[in-house]
Amino acid sequence: MKGKQTVLDMVRSLVVLGVVVGGIYLVVPHDEKADPTRVVDYRVETLTARRAAPYPVAVPVGLSQEWRATSVAYERKSANAWHLGFLDPQQQYVGVEQSTDTTDGYIAKVTQKAKATGQTQQVGDRTWERWDGEKYDALVHQEQGYVTVVTGTASFEQLGAMAGALEFKQGADK
Repeated sequence: MKGKQTVLDMVRSLVVLGVVVGGIYLVVPHDEKADPTRVVDYRVETLTARRAAPYPVAVPVGLSQEWRATSVAYERKSANAWHLGFLDPQQQYVGVEQSTDTTDGYIAKVTQKAKATGQTQQVGDRTWERWDGEKYDALVHQEQGYVTVVTGTASFEQLGAMAGALEFKQGADK
């Protein structure tokens, strides 16, 4: 008799828990149309990176509010790597990557294994190399001692828009 009561008690407990969880689910508001994108403020990290980096750190200026920053990082120990990620107005990813690691291996890493096409794209006064990949495309600009990569799932037109908006500054007062 005790074995049957134990199983019956367990079933009753599970039913009670199911009713409680169902009630909570119904009470908590749900907005399926809400945008899950978490926007970040990158001003403090930009100031820090510009003080610490041995190269002029690239940050976009003048983009519309439809461009939303989603990630930012500066890692001195990882070849002074600067990262700034965005969603463009078409909800495509665009990342700005900079580093003192100018090897093709670094570029392949940040572009998800894109390859140089041999083509270039003029954006403002800079000539950018086009890299094409299965997942990400990229615009790559090499300077003495550092590389800047604008990469992502966005079109080359949008990558060019980001590259054109970049302002390169170094130091706290520069």
